[in-house]
Amino acid sequence: MSLTKPPSQMRREIEEIPVAVERLVSEGQVGILRAAVDIIARDPRFAVTVARGSSDHVCTYLKYCGELLLGLPVASVGPSVASIYKAPLKLDNSLCLSVSQSGKSPDIVEMTRAARRDGALTVALTNDGTSPLAAMADHCLDIHAGPERSVAATKTFVTSAVAGLMLLAEWKGDADLRAAIQNLPDALDRATQIDWPEMRAAVAGKNSLFTLGRGPVWAISNEAALKFKETCQIHAESYSSAEVLHGPVSIVEEGFPVLGFAAGDQAEGALVGIADQIAAKGANVFVTSDKAKHAICLEHVRAGHVLADPIALIVSFYAMVDQVAAERGINPDAPRHLKKVTETL
Repeated sequence: MSLTKPPSQMRREIEEIPVAVERLVSEGQVGILRAAVDIIARDPRFAVTVARGSSDHVCTYLKYCGELLLGLPVASVGPSVASIYKAPLKLDNSLCLSVSQSGKSPDIVEMTRAARRDGALTVALTNDGTSPLAAMADHCLDIHAGPERSVAATKTFVTSAVAGLMLLAEWKGDADLRAAIQNLPDALDRATQIDWPEMRAAVAGKNSLFTLGRGPVWAISNEAALKFKETCQIHAESYSSAEVLHGPVSIVEEGFPVLGFAAGDQAEGALVGIADQIAAKGANVFVTSDKAKHAICLEHVRAGHVLADPIALIVSFYAMVDQVAAERGINPDAPRHLKKVTETL
């Protein structure tokens, strides 16, 4: 009789990510093209994002992608501006991008309604095309993740990020990015097979760590820190590598774990340089780059475009953090004090 423990629901959903992205790329294209045509016609001068939790990390990723790809300033708007404070905003000639896996949180829905009232073209990314958020927005982009039962979002984070990236690629008309998105399912399938055993060993018995990023991949660092807390009960803080030496590094001691996310973009060298500096102080530093001299290089998948690289990195991270939770005797599918849909006002 086999005593092998069955995989968690989170692990099964991680393995479904490549298929979910392939489904999104094939079935979501029409809605994304329709939204892109409308956006191009309106030519917004800036964009705002509305989200919370993992969805807000998607928005941070898309903020950098939009600024780098389109030169479009993007800012995050606190949903409470509308839901609690009832304050109007000057959003004429803007785009409002709202992201919510459930599409049910009242504050996200209300901020989207207010943004539309105040002059923004509103686009919602959600896994439920019949949700209140979908009904509120000018355009609803179904992320086609399929059912996600584990409390920890994995499929919906990735498909939200990919849907937003597809929208930006169509808006820009970027053939290279379009090609990379078409090839993402294969890249993500390879990424699911990487789970960073050396990093898992480094966090064994540890209750605090840093994650680092720079540019679009800083959003991945933010998501990773949340997942460490959510699934493993590890206190993790995310920093831009440009900020970590400005005070936070003071708590680093011998063996302190640090996970640096590096994409293959212009920020890779700067991030690796900081990772090496922290490693020289005695920290146990890991980085998704082969350019490090003192930090430990983690196996990683490059996705064919620097803006797609972060998506492959988070998939490998998810594969790792699921195992970290299991090694700590924690069920990642049911984190304590949490539920799948959090409805804030």
